[in-house]
Amino acid sequence: MEVRGLGQLLAALAAAFFVRAIAGPGPALLPPAEDDAEAGEGGGGGVPPVTIRWARITCALKNKRGEVARFLLSNVSGEAKPGRLLALMGPSGSGKTTLLNVLARQLTASSSLHLSGFLYVNGQTISKGGYKRANDYFLAQDCFCEAGRPVLLTAYGKKREALSLAAELQLPDLWAPERKERYVNDLLFRLGLVNCADSIVGDAKVRGISGGEKKRLSLACELIASPSVIFADEPTTGLDAFQAEKVMETLRQLAEDGHTVICSIHQPRGSVYGKFDDIVLLSDGDIVYMGPAKEEPLTYFASLGYQCPDHMNPAEFLADLISTDYGSTESVHSSQKRIENLIEAFSNKALLTEGNSLITTPNNPELSVKLAFRDGPTNKVRARMSVASAVIFGSVFWRMGKSQTSIQDRMGLLQVAAINTAMAALTKTVGVFPKERTIVDRERAKGSYALGPYLSSKLLAEIPIGAAFPLIFGSILYPMAKLHPTFSRFAKFCGIVTVESFAASAMGLTVGAMAPTTEAAMALGPSLMTVFIVFGGYYVNPDNTPVIFRWIPRISLIRWAFQGLCINEFKGLQFEQQHSYDIQAGEQALERFSLGGIRIADTLVAQGRILMFWYWSTYLLLKKNRPKYQPLLPPLEEDQNKQQVE
Repeated sequence: MEVRGLGQLLAALAAAFFVRAIAGPGPALLPPAEDDAEAGEGGGGGVPPVTIRWARITCALKNKRGEVARFLLSNVSGEAKPGRLLALMGPSGSGKTTLLNVLARQLTASSSLHLSGFLYVNGQTISKGGYKRANDYFLAQDCFCEAGRPVLLTAYGKKREALSLAAELQLPDLWAPERKERYVNDLLFRLGLVNCADSIVGDAKVRGISGGEKKRLSLACELIASPSVIFADEPTTGLDAFQAEKVMETLRQLAEDGHTVICSIHQPRGSVYGKFDDIVLLSDGDIVYMGPAKEEPLTYFASLGYQCPDHMNPAEFLADLISTDYGSTESVHSSQKRIENLIEAFSNKALLTEGNSLITTPNNPELSVKLAFRDGPTNKVRARMSVASAVIFGSVFWRMGKSQTSIQDRMGLLQVAAINTAMAALTKTVGVFPKERTIVDRERAKGSYALGPYLSSKLLAEIPIGAAFPLIFGSILYPMAKLHPTFSRFAKFCGIVTVESFAASAMGLTVGAMAPTTEAAMALGPSLMTVFIVFGGYYVNPDNTPVIFRWIPRISLIRWAFQGLCINEFKGLQFEQQHSYDIQAGEQALERFSLGGIRIADTLVAQGRILMFWYWSTYLLLKKNRPKYQPLLPPLEEDQNKQQVE
């Protein structure tokens, strides 16, 4: 176990250095540069202030005829300032998340959407393509994952490891390791994660840290590069009152440190509402109120005849005020009429108000190995399956002799060994990678690493765990079946199935990159492997393969593994001969199966080419299928003229 631990550590370090060497983009914002010798605490310092202003943002959902079916956002304008916490509030379907995604430039592209308006960062217009890293301080990235899991971790990762990997990828290469460690420790302290920094994250199956700590850890991963702007979509969803308040207190502290913080939230409790500096109330894509939080909105609505009852949560009062009551037909009509009046009242107020900036239209992969070995239940299952399948196959083909019937038995055993190895590696990869693909897209968007280095380091980091299970399988099966009894042949046997396992994992990556969901990948992967099994060299003779299908055996990793195993086993083997037409030498058996003249090295090179083929295919698919975001177009000319007249 110590040898395996050393191997995983060396692979992890090599992967980290490889990623840092050619990853390309750096962090969105780096803390003030200081000489390592003079650095006290890592990082530190304030963040450059960033003001985001948006004007006349309209997002329309079109039907098949190209006509507007619904407005998700309607002529929305506003501003988010540094040092202030802005909350986007409203009922479900009001446009909170849509507006947040528009501001972060991460609204998923769709032909049925039309997005127009203006977006400014520190007075500079943002281009159609999205935020540019030339500013070196802007990070347009949600800071929470859907399930609250940090972007760099699995269930078996630890908090400190996640931040250390993020620091390795995003902080300057010139920083000494001690300085990076101090920076990580300082970030853990700022977010209140010191006491459980070395705890396993966990998930639904593995007991770990609390939901609030997961979200704060996710936020910490985003803060490694010290972005000036932080977007949080429903950061308190799924948390109890205590954890929700802890998360919002963290965002409040970040705003006080100079960050521009924008979050969407449904209906916060009173203590959470009190942490907001500004709020935007949305209903059906329209603004009902925008301005300072706390008492100002209550005063504003009281002037319109809507008084907040004493001892009532202001957030609850505001949510009820701008929500449609579906209790009866009459209540639906009256509540919708009330909302229309509120929208019109605020629209009129916005046109008459000047000087209010909120309503004025502006002019590691190095952890891959550690996490893989730490995934105890999965590794135990895979190890048990390797042992069980080896014992079963070894029992069926127990101590094969040198009779003529053993020739067919050996062929069958070697084919089964090739199939079992490939299927085990494939199913493991396709069950994980579709989920990991989302993480890869997020990290690439942040500039933590490029796609090529990620795939290369992934291959390097998974070598120890990827080789372990084929070695277990071969170590049990080989002596039980009494295959060619020399150590060199045994070593070649294990080497062939190990390379095949890597090639099958690479194929699983391609399937995972191709399939939209894990379920689809689990259906597609084995189906594709079945085709390669048919053309694996045992069931169909290559010379009898129809011309139209002769390209398939060339990319069948089953075929090349089977050929390599057969050559390794039969060369130099002598069989008992009872009749003159019986096969005496193993080379004769190879000739009969059209395997004469092929070397083991040729099969390994072919498997290496297949591995690179699948990795290259994965690269192209991920490159092509990366998330596309809706472009922000200028408003139509007639809308601009109308705005000027008004």
